[in-house]
Amino acid sequence: MKVNYEIVQHRRDELMVLVQKLGKVDVKTLSHEFNTSEITIRRDLQYWEDRGAIIRYHGGAKLVQNMVNHNNTNFTNDRYKHAIAKYAAQFVNEGDTIFINTSSTALLVIRYIVNKRVTVVTNNAKALLIKHDPLVSIFLTGGELRFPKEAMIGEFCLHNLNRVTANKCFIGCSGISLENGITTAIQNEVLINETMIERTNGPVFVLADYTKIGIKHSFTSGKISRVNYLITDINALDDEVEEISKLGVKVVKLKPLPRVEEYID
Repeated sequence: MKVNYEIVQHRRDELMVLVQKLGKVDVKTLSHEFNTSEITIRRDLQYWEDRGAIIRYHGGAKLVQNMVNHNNTNFTNDRYKHAIAKYAAQFVNEGDTIFINTSSTALLVIRYIVNKRVTVVTNNAKALLIKHDPLVSIFLTGGELRFPKEAMIGEFCLHNLNRVTANKCFIGCSGISLENGITTAIQNEVLINETMIERTNGPVFVLADYTKIGIKHSFTSGKISRVNYLITDINALDDEVEEISKLGVKVVKLKPLPRVEEYID
């Protein structure tokens, strides 16, 4: 029931506030504090561990150091982005040519392509700096460079994209929703994203952490019907992803990678 869910979520939010204040807590104390069973507290702690906010240990839990709080402005989503990119990279096969747009999450896919000869075509100038396997060849589309995203846009970019056919397309977005599809806040990137989708003869992957799910921006880059996979994280709105999946999109919700130092240089 909705009321019950709201009560549970309120308790979990209050529990998280307490963990943030104390740094670490024990199950027995929380059970007394919230007047509920230790089993329930363990479930609440598991909820926050799944979301990367705490680390559980026998009898208690401690705050992950880089988690300030769980709201969208301070709750870091770097580990979710890397989890999404790592999962997406497994769909890249030997000999593939893939499109990647200006999304920071999509760009991370390159880091997780290992021991495969792959051609990456991207309008993301940051690809120049990303660590990658030497078997991966990166081609920049060229075009007018726009900051701060270092996005390459314009007719020059489109001309080069129209000379390529990709096996797969990995794109990020500003928002994705059942009503508006794939959307962006940047009008100049719409045609680029549309062209990448149109010139892909295989699956289209949308990579979007939970902050993008159910969000609508001004400019539409593609319809939900053109998306084969939506790869997001465990915090994504259940109602929204369920509706998207009903249209035939394979939705994957991931837990964050466990430790920052495992993937950041």
